[in-house]
Amino acid sequence: MSETLTHIDEKGQARMVDVTQKSVTEREATAVGRVVMQPRTLTMILDGTHKKGDVIATARIAGIMAAKRTPDLIPMCHPLMLTSVKVELTENTKEHCVEIEATCKLAGQTGVEMEALTAVSAAALTLYDMCKAVDKGMQIQGIQLAEKKGGKSGHWTREAEK
Repeated sequence: MSETLTHIDEKGQARMVDVTQKSVTEREATAVGRVVMQPRTLTMILDGTHKKGDVIATARIAGIMAAKRTPDLIPMCHPLMLTSVKVELTENTKEHCVEIEATCKLAGQTGVEMEALTAVSAAALTLYDMCKAVDKGMQIQGIQLAEKKGGKSGHWTREAEK
């Protein structure tokens, strides 16, 4: 079991993976997701007329902060010295949503997939929280890893997997 589930030891107990012997390499991960909403909610965000302020900027900051705090939120995650966290929020007026992309980088012994996924999740949750008073029916959708680079497994993309 421990060969496939790295956070489970031979006795079936949860453990933090020992990365002591892993090489330090440049690592990068990108995650994506989106928040679908009513057209008027998106207009309010884009026009800057939301009474809670700049929704996009606040969600971006929340995503960056969350990436930095991932080991406080997700059990067994290593505390990492992130060298870059970028969170981009892009409006999609055709599909009435805000698309979120987060990319995390470091030079280290373990990957940054969880940090990128956490950044997208926190940005989406912040956007939802700020807009729920005007649109309780919003949906957070499609949070997933899009790409990772570095480490033993090398370069992986969701598109190449298809």
